[in-house]
Amino acid sequence: MKTFEKIVPLREQLKDARFTAAKEGKQIKVALVPTMGYLHEGHASLLRKARAENDLVVLSIFVNPIQFGPNEDFERYPRDPEKDLALAEREGVDFVFLPTVEEMYPEPSRTHIKVDGLTDVLCGASRPGHFDGVTTVVGKLFHIVQPDRAYFGQKDAQQVAVITRMVEDLNFDIEVIPCPIVREADGLALSSRNVYLSPEERQAALVLSRSLEDARAKAEGQTPVNAGELREEIREKISAEPLANIDYVEVSDFPELSPLEEDERVDAAGRQKGVLIAVAVKFGTTRLIDNVILTKRVNP
Repeated sequence: MKTFEKIVPLREQLKDARFTAAKEGKQIKVALVPTMGYLHEGHASLLRKARAENDLVVLSIFVNPIQFGPNEDFERYPRDPEKDLALAEREGVDFVFLPTVEEMYPEPSRTHIKVDGLTDVLCGASRPGHFDGVTTVVGKLFHIVQPDRAYFGQKDAQQVAVITRMVEDLNFDIEVIPCPIVREADGLALSSRNVYLSPEERQAALVLSRSLEDARAKAEGQTPVNAGELREEIREKISAEPLANIDYVEVSDFPELSPLEEDERVDAAGRQKGVLIAVAVKFGTTRLIDNVILTKRVNP
């Protein structure tokens, strides 16, 4: 496993790997797994999938300042590069890219990538500019690495939808691979920010997965249910937890992310569109997101 802090040496190594393979009559597949570090089993699952499906795996670790708002947790975002590198080596990563902020943004960036519509709802509504920062840094990483496939966790379903649309709109020759949410045994979705939770807050946070699974069961049941009913039931269950402070509870088309009408029926039969049931909730100062996706829906 090789580590790189600079863009040029990483690019040279990638070019060498592709050139060497071409001389042997081969065409290698390169995977990119973009992360902000403080890696956990969810990230490991992305790396394992990337390793199984590609010839060369690149892991990027970069806490991207331009996707954090002025009152968010950039400075205290958890970091543990030594642990991250140990996990990367264990999972068979070939190259790790660990740039500094100065390497990625030697001057304040005047160029940003914006995906209209998809970034104004859900997390984008309460974190203005967040997804512009995400798409810009991911676009930079795509240009630096030029991967064939890029792997993202479905826990941030909005990010998956936004990046996928960016790739389509800008004709990146990259396949975006969404990967399932990885959870603790008690249902809590793995997140680097879980480290911020007190024991009481962590226990309270289990209400997220419980309420979402109840909503999934109801939507997939025999009795028709509409989007308004699901939103209200999820809100009631989360609000019953004293430590929970709801940012949003939403039921939307996926991947378009347009909210379903209150009386629009939700279930798992029928048409090709998916349904995203998503929540964002604060426990103390820690904001957590979670979701479930139904693969199809039916209108009344």
